Amino acid sequence: MKFKTINFNIENGIALIELNRPKHYNALNHAMADDLFKASLECDDNPEIRSVLLTGVGDKAFCAGGDLHSFYEYGDKISSHLKEVTTILHGAISRFSRMNAPLIVAVNGVAAGAGFSFVGFADMVIASTNASFVSAYSKAGLTPDGSSTYFLPRIIGSRRYLELVMTNRILTANEALEWGLVNKVVDFNELKNESVNLAQQLAEGPSVAFGKLKNLVHNSFLDSLEGQMEFEARMISESAKTKDGINGVDAFVNKKKPSFKGE
Repeated sequence: MKFKTINFNIENGIALIELNRPKHYNALNHAMADDLFKASLECDDNPEIRSVLLTGVGDKAFCAGGDLHSFYEYGDKISSHLKEVTTILHGAISRFSRMNAPLIVAVNGVAAGAGFSFVGFADMVIASTNASFVSAYSKAGLTPDGSSTYFLPRIIGSRRYLELVMTNRILTANEALEWGLVNKVVDFNELKNESVNLAQQLAEGPSVAFGKLKNLVHNSFLDSLEGQMEFEARMISESAKTKDGINGVDAFVNKKKPSFKGE
C-alpha cells in the first residue's frame, strides 16, 4: 500500500502507523485523512495484524491538529471541505475503535486539535515527557471533531473537558497522566521501545476477545445495567467458542502457558 502522508509497516503482528508531515507538525489534511482511512481498513481486515501502534515522526509534534492553512485555501467552500475531511477521518476512527487489534497511541510531542482527539479513541496511550496536550479548536472559532466529544468527556469528565476546550489550557505529560488521559509517561528516548514492547505484548493476546472487550466498553455508555449484562453474557459465551478461548481455558486448567493465535 502506498501513502502520501503516513508511514505504514507490518512486522511481528504489529502495524506501525507514523504521521509523516513533520514540516507541518504532522497536521491533518485531506490526504492524511484519506491515508488513515485506508490504513484503518487494512488494520480491521488483515488477520495478521494483532495490534496497532500510532505515533508521529519527529520530536516536536505528534499531530498539531487540522491543517488550517490547507483548509483556508478553499475559501467560501471551506465548510463543505471540512465536512468531507471529517467524514473520511471519522470513518477511519470507527474502524480503529471497533477493530479487534488494540490501538496504542505513542505521543511523541504536541497533541493539539485532531491530535488531541486521537488520544481519546486509543485503547492505551504512552506519552513522552516532552508531550503536551491542548484542544485548540475554540482558539480558531471551531468546535471539536475526531470523536473528541465522545471519548474524552468519558475519560476525564465533562467539566475538565469543557475547561480544556473553552480555555485552551495546555496540559503537560505529567498532568495528562494525573488526569487519566494517558496510561504512562516515559522519556522521549524510551518512547519507541516502551510502545513497541506494549504493542508486542498485546499482539500475543486473544485478539478476538480484545475486539469483543472494546465493543463491551463502548456499549456500556449507552445501555442499561441489565442490557449490558446480557451483552456480557453473549460476549463471554462467544469468546469461549473461539480457538483462543478453548486453548486459553485448557492452558489455565492444565497450568500451561497459553498460546493465542487471534482466532
